[in-house]
Amino acid sequence: MPEERSTRDRVLDAFERLLVGAGSRAATLDAVAADAGVSKGGLLYHFHSREALVEGMVERLREQARADVAKMVSAPQGPVEFYLETSVDSGSDFDRALIAASRIAQENDAGARTALADIREAWFDVLNEHLGDIALARTIQLIGDGLYFDDTTGLAHPDALTHVREVLKRLP
Repeated sequence: MPEERSTRDRVLDAFERLLVGAGSRAATLDAVAADAGVSKGGLLYHFHSREALVEGMVERLREQARADVAKMVSAPQGPVEFYLETSVDSGSDFDRALIAASRIAQENDAGARTALADIREAWFDVLNEHLGDIALARTIQLIGDGLYFDDTTGLAHPDALTHVREVLKRLP
């Protein structure tokens, strides 16, 4: 039986869904409350303003990112393969949170922008430590960025990851 999500998480989920699906202007407090199935008072109990809602979303994104980095470090297939495999929108809560935070960052929100930069740096650090080559680690990260962009915009080629793997096998 699936675990019941807390009201706080349901509100944050709703906020992210609205940001991703309809954009920032549609993610009003009233719309978030309605989507989460709570009263506006229930929303305001957890988040007293839209700014507090953004801060809560960014805080949760950072927690999700720490868990993702830990998985990347211990992945049986290795950090590079894990990073590339997860550089597609799988529909996970983490994917939704990344996309929602990028929407907020595009509105010049320093907290969201800093969180996204910190997450990228954490992924890069794992790649660089594993590969021992700054340029190769950055290249792998940029390849992952491209895979993610293509996937989240509906432009993904079905063989893209296979092509990337083939090219990487050619490296010394």
